[in-house]
Amino acid sequence: MTKCIVTGAAGRMGIRIIDAIYHTEGVELVGATEVKGHPRVGSDVGTLLGMENTSITLVDSLEKATPDFDVLIDFTSPESSLTSLEFMRSLKRAAVIGTTGFSSAQTERIKKVTQDIPCVCAPNMSVGINLMFTIIRQVAQKLKDEYDIEIIESHHRLKKDAPSGTAVEMAHILADATERELDAVAVHQRKGLIGARRPEEIGIQVIRAGDIVGEHTVLFGGPGERLEITHRAHSRDTFARGAVRAAQWVVIQQPGLYDMLDVLALK
Repeated sequence: MTKCIVTGAAGRMGIRIIDAIYHTEGVELVGATEVKGHPRVGSDVGTLLGMENTSITLVDSLEKATPDFDVLIDFTSPESSLTSLEFMRSLKRAAVIGTTGFSSAQTERIKKVTQDIPCVCAPNMSVGINLMFTIIRQVAQKLKDEYDIEIIESHHRLKKDAPSGTAVEMAHILADATERELDAVAVHQRKGLIGARRPEEIGIQVIRAGDIVGEHTVLFGGPGERLEITHRAHSRDTFARGAVRAAQWVVIQQPGLYDMLDVLALK
């Protein structure tokens, strides 16, 4: 039985992760946290899902949660996730981090901390998206410079970072597959008299509207045709199920930094 603690438990993703835990065999929720001052702190976790009492109280710090657990699942914010990860290192416990928007310095810090604990850190825990990562790499390697590459991502109006972590990961994959330096070829906005498109460009366009859970399209445009590969998330449950799957996997791994391609054996 894999014993989990969930941070940001009363948030949109936290609630879905808790629900996924309760619907997955071999996994048990043993603790849940929220930020200090959150109105749900002190309540039973079951109230988040409209369930009967679980005997697990929502607390406002990891220090107040039970010490008897195997893995932390964290989909919060870059600063909060780093703090949680440092705490996991002090306890020598595993972690699953689904937060996006890390700076370069924060990413380097994650690499250092995870030398001591096993951690799955991925911008998207969806099985379908991670299969898409593999597919777009293969397509880009075949088409190379003959086709223009554009990434279009759409999310809900409350998402704070742009482009999405998933879109950024796609851009890195496509640049690597076509032997390009992403910083030199990425184009994030087009406006005015910009001239003809450079063949090496990788466009990354962002849409924020309504309650879109997440959509990502990679477009390969060539002479007389275009190929579009699209993933649409219908609910946050797909990310939650992936996170729980990652939690079950990571607890038996050696210290190190992993992603969902490792979890799904796609490398």
